[in-house]
Amino acid sequence: MSGIQTAEEAMAGAGAGDAHIVDELAGLTPEQAEQLKAEWSRELARVEDEIATLRTVLQSKIRQSSELKRKLGITVWKEITEDVNQGLKNVKESQVYQKTESVIKSTAEKTTSILGGLTAGVTHKIGQMRNSDSFRSIEERVGFAYENVKGKVSSRSNSTQSFDEALRDASRSASGATSPTIPENKALP
Repeated sequence: MSGIQTAEEAMAGAGAGDAHIVDELAGLTPEQAEQLKAEWSRELARVEDEIATLRTVLQSKIRQSSELKRKLGITVWKEITEDVNQGLKNVKESQVYQKTESVIKSTAEKTTSILGGLTAGVTHKIGQMRNSDSFRSIEERVGFAYENVKGKVSSRSNSTQSFDEALRDASRSASGATSPTIPENKALP
């Protein structure tokens, strides 16, 4: 037994607590136990010194790295941006992203095709409606009422009759005509 404990042994023994220390010191004379404890203390002091030295060296290297980055114009923001851009590049190059992008493009093309067909259908139906007799009749009545009001307003521009009164007069004269009816069971052409 060398008396020096490895990190694995220390970790394994940490759960056992004082029982592990007692096992290591078991069978030793009090002088030997004190010598072992003194050896452990020296080893602990040496390791803590190494840790302190490494921390000092690490802090010095970090300062040196920061200074060099500053001189090169590399900022924290620039580093983060580069990391994000590299991450996005990696994602875009992945198979999953490329498959997803392909599905999205295909769906967009299909949706555009469907909407284009729908728009063409609606445009065609509106064109058919505009050519129907019922639509022409309504269009003629609106045009007639507009011309009638316009004529009354312009002919009475010197009178006290308002535009609203002229509109009411025109609607009374237009209401005398009957409007064509479309049977409910018949579709528009």
